[in-house]
Amino acid sequence: MRLREEVQTVSRAPQLTDAAHAATRIGVAAGILRDKMGRILLAERRGDASFPGLWEFPGGKIGAAESVEAALLRELREELGIEISAFKHLLSVDHDYGDRCVRLYFYMVTGWRGELRGVLGQHLRWVSLNEMDATELLPADVAVIDALRRL
Repeated sequence: MRLREEVQTVSRAPQLTDAAHAATRIGVAAGILRDKMGRILLAERRGDASFPGLWEFPGGKIGAAESVEAALLRELREELGIEISAFKHLLSVDHDYGDRCVRLYFYMVTGWRGELRGVLGQHLRWVSLNEMDATELLPADVAVIDALRRL
């Protein structure tokens, strides 16, 4: 089955000017990992991050001189202690949080080496797609549920 790229824009706050958006746009690479039973890995946001207690797909900010793919490899190594070996772009999402606009690049990660663990102290859990609750996820991550259900 071929994965297709989609872009969704969700507005959660009054629109900033184009110049303000350009200054506050953040790129994020995120991985969607599935285990042998088809469950999906979620990571809990720690108390020192924005939206503490919500769950997200693991990943993080893309560095200034870094490709999206390099950021994905680095972030999953830093957060989960794994080396990913196979991944494919699923979708991209633009989300306006009011104080910043985020472009998230979601990748299906189908191969990795190492033992998954919350390297930064974050809790991890495996959930089935049916168990995934949009109210527990970061707002920008909710679009992934529909994309995964269409696969």
